[in-house]
Amino acid sequence: MPRYALLVLPATNRVYAEASVDLTRAELGVFSESVLGGRITDVAEETLGGVPYVTFGVAEPLGARDVAYLSLLSSAYALFELRELGELRGEGGDAEAAGPLLSPVTLTPLDQFDDDLLTIQKYVGKTNEFFTKLLLNVTVLASESAGELLDRRLRILDPLCGRGTTLNQVLMYGWDAAGIEIDGKDVEAYSGFLRTWLKRKRLKHQAELTPIRRDRKVLGRRFHVTLAADKAAYKSGDALDLTVVNADTRRARDFFRSGSFDAIVTDAPYGVQHGSRSGAPGELSRSPLDLLSAALPGWVDLLRPGGALGVSWNTHVARREDAAAALTAAGLRVCDDPAYLGFRHRVDQAILRDVLVATKPRD
Repeated sequence: MPRYALLVLPATNRVYAEASVDLTRAELGVFSESVLGGRITDVAEETLGGVPYVTFGVAEPLGARDVAYLSLLSSAYALFELRELGELRGEGGDAEAAGPLLSPVTLTPLDQFDDDLLTIQKYVGKTNEFFTKLLLNVTVLASESAGELLDRRLRILDPLCGRGTTLNQVLMYGWDAAGIEIDGKDVEAYSGFLRTWLKRKRLKHQAELTPIRRDRKVLGRRFHVTLAADKAAYKSGDALDLTVVNADTRRARDFFRSGSFDAIVTDAPYGVQHGSRSGAPGELSRSPLDLLSAALPGWVDLLRPGGALGVSWNTHVARREDAAAALTAAGLRVCDDPAYLGFRHRVDQAILRDVLVATKPRD
């Protein structure tokens, strides 16, 4: 049986680095079940040459499309095929037992832009960009679009988008992105960052921040950008679309068409550094369940049948069972097979983060 070794991308965050191997094993399991036909087996952590790897076996060698899928793993730094050499002899003639040979496998990520789109922004409360990519991956893999994620431009919504970490990862994949954020300062900060980044990279684009009016009332603001990785794509009309609405996420249906998103991905308020405004005006709730219960009907309406919704949250302020019940009450089917049960990990002393993914059934 062919065996492979995945070198995990080093994380600057020490706590996340400690969880990265377990998270990689869980994410690898989702890829296996969703798009690799369950062919990945014997997933383990092994130390080779003093360096930790995530190793796994497959029934037959990975093909080009298999490698393309695995290239999307949030923590993939390098991939090797393991080939046993048996026994080698040193220069002095003494027999020396040799470990496996690591034969490099070229990764083919979807990335359309430089990775500083994800790494430049630094601010308190920013979600780790590796985890953001993981959450996006496992959500899309649960949807009916999983088999098309290498071939088709998907449309993704983050209804609690903050300063755009998820949106930037969606753009990196070459997909269309949309977000909703109630905090006007966050929207202005993201608008300023992205405009500056696009100009510095000399990428063809158009960007504008305008009020949203309906019945002579201002409902919010819209930051809209069209951009492309190169001028030829932009001129041909093959530009990416990014829309961020500065408004209450409970009014999501006021700003986007029903059934217009392949997936919805969001990191819910943790109830520690920040809360969610889901009650009376100005009232700050510490429970993400209050926000989910209020906002989920609108979010689900925007999701295409067969689409998926993925949410991460702090289990110290909401039990997994209660969060799953909220998704079920909104008409979604929670993914509770073993592949989706391995993502709980510590963020800091007050935050134990977990992931829930659910799909929207077809009528």
